[in-house]
Amino acid sequence: MVNLVQNIVLVTIILVFAVLEIRSRKHEHFHATSDDTKLELFMFLALLAVSQPFIFAVTAKLSALAMPEQRDAWAHLPWWAMGAILLVADDMTQYWWHRVSHSPLLWPLHRAHHTAHYMSIRITYRNNFFYYLMMPGLWASGVLIYLGFGNAYLVYIVVKLAVILGAHSAVPWDAPLYRVRWLHPLAWVLERTVVTPATHWAHHALTNDDGIGHYKGNFGNLLFVWDLLFGSAKITRRYPPKVGLQDDLVFGKERWFVEMFYPLIHSRRAHSALVPGGRAYAEAEVDGDARQEAPAAVSKT
Repeated sequence: MVNLVQNIVLVTIILVFAVLEIRSRKHEHFHATSDDTKLELFMFLALLAVSQPFIFAVTAKLSALAMPEQRDAWAHLPWWAMGAILLVADDMTQYWWHRVSHSPLLWPLHRAHHTAHYMSIRITYRNNFFYYLMMPGLWASGVLIYLGFGNAYLVYIVVKLAVILGAHSAVPWDAPLYRVRWLHPLAWVLERTVVTPATHWAHHALTNDDGIGHYKGNFGNLLFVWDLLFGSAKITRRYPPKVGLQDDLVFGKERWFVEMFYPLIHSRRAHSALVPGGRAYAEAEVDGDARQEAPAAVSKT
């Protein structure tokens, strides 16, 4: 029931942001390929229909076996306590999962999220299939639901999904906060509390050289507080002119099924992180025409 209601709410929020993107005509500038569309569609469906239901079913079964007397044992907690626990168990752990996913070991499971050359709600769940199956926050949430957090989780996830989708939206809803002077105090508080388009677009930037991009930070999902707390924050109130990955520009984009199902399927690209022992391309290590024959380099960490 939790999964069903969450999915209905998720689809509703997505439709709202989709209407905003269409009415703004931002979608006309995406130039998405068929591989982009397939990856985004199949990953979205896989998360809703496979990964999350599987995790919640397994955690419910294991919790019932390991602590049968604890079912709904925490249901008496006040809403603010449940919210605080969810923020730590789900959102903070997702911050660290996201951060370590930019390390060489886990980068292949997350790089698909950064191969999009546009920002849009459609890329929100664009990741490798195994990225979500291994996400600690989903497993922790499943246990908390067993302990009695079902209703609290629904409210929490609605807020979180709205923030995450808004951060990826092609329509930068935070822009007016920076243009209107009397809104600056609100902008100062908001951008240091939750993830905004300006801070998250910087994480997707094609390069850091423009002074806006910050793909080595801004890892927050709901709260930007974690970036401030753990030293990975960068706030510019500007938006990078381009997003995506440099190695895709040099070597061509990976096929959607390789991005989605690696390591079950390996890349055939000349240079790729999606092969055993492969490493991500680093623009800083290659200059000029040498990019056309770029050697393996270190991952974006």
